[in-house]
Amino acid sequence: MDGGSILETIGVEIIGVMSPVSICMFLVVLIVYTLSSPSSSDNQQVIRTAANLIYLESSSDTTTQKLEGALLNAVVFVVLITLVTFLLVILYYYRFTNFLKYYIRFSAFFVLGSMGGSIFLTLIQHFNIPIDSFTFCLLLFNFTILGVISVFSQGVPILLNQMYMVALGIIVAAWFTKLPEWTTWVVLVALALYDLVAVLAPGGPLKMLVELASSRDEELPALVYEARPNVGSRSGSRGPNLGLLLAGFSDGDPIELRVMSSSENVVQNGRGVNDMRSESEEIDAVREVEIEGEMLPLMGSSSNERERPVVNEEIRESNESDRGRVLEREIEEEEERGRGIKLGLGDFVFYSVLVGRAAMYDLMTVYACYLAIISGLGCTLILLAVCRHALPALPISIALGVIFYFLTRLLMEPFVVGTSTNLLMF
Repeated sequence: MDGGSILETIGVEIIGVMSPVSICMFLVVLIVYTLSSPSSSDNQQVIRTAANLIYLESSSDTTTQKLEGALLNAVVFVVLITLVTFLLVILYYYRFTNFLKYYIRFSAFFVLGSMGGSIFLTLIQHFNIPIDSFTFCLLLFNFTILGVISVFSQGVPILLNQMYMVALGIIVAAWFTKLPEWTTWVVLVALALYDLVAVLAPGGPLKMLVELASSRDEELPALVYEARPNVGSRSGSRGPNLGLLLAGFSDGDPIELRVMSSSENVVQNGRGVNDMRSESEEIDAVREVEIEGEMLPLMGSSSNERERPVVNEEIRESNESDRGRVLEREIEEEEERGRGIKLGLGDFVFYSVLVGRAAMYDLMTVYACYLAIISGLGCTLILLAVCRHALPALPISIALGVIFYFLTRLLMEPFVVGTSTNLLMF
């Protein structure tokens, strides 16, 4: 494969990942920007979630109290995530796969029905949309059931599956933006560090899950976005090759950004099974067999007439073994060329939480955080192509996003506002 083809393939895959992430972040920013105002953000009721079990932030608290409370919340949240992930490792190790699938389906149903319904009600009240309770409940029920079917059933159009995966990310991210400001930032940093350790450290829970699934030639039961499908609908064959993984998580469940292989591409790109067979036949034609320290050609002399049946049997077995290795090598090479990327729902959520929190300040920080996250995601994809092994998807993007947020808020925003008010820039 030449350099142009490689660059073209990487570009298509990056666009296939960044487009849904950008849509998810844009819609979360739109929801937050629409529903929040200076007065409502100051008087917003703080919700109690797993991310702020210990400390409820108040505007009257000092900076030290907010920082200490946010650190406690982040530690407790990461500990809970770690315990839940190890529990999932144990359940998956003992093959409670059906239980995990039903749990994830229930989680998707709850997110779409309960959390999504609450957001829809808020939007209806904000825009004064005339709708009665019965119609709203009927529409919400159909929306939820269709979403669960689209995410987990086979034979569903891939576009519908992608739309509901993005919708799940939007709903969860919109809820996380209700966390207090200090808790949000500290939790995001803590989750990025957890993701780094859980994927790369020996004995990390996500690393263990990936290795278990790879050893069994299975896919983890998880919510993932298929970034570049090779077929028009989701087929039933899903697990033979895990490929490369970039791990994240969502709602405590391990999720990964992964490279998805396509068996349909095995006979493409100019080489097929016939080419493999011809290569094996060439190997057969020139192969020589070593017997008792001497190299005998395939057509032996008359003095070895009695040994020829044994030699022929060994030649046949060796050729079959070589043919199998050639076929396996060619299949692996073609699958490597035909892989696409799967992105975990957790990455959608926490990328969108970051830009959603930035939207509560001003749009300049939103632009900066968006560019930082997209740049970090691009760097992660490039590292995936270079390293060819499991990598965490959150750390680079979250680190760049947090840094750009505070640099923009503390340095760039005062500079731009100052130069604009003094008519130096307009």
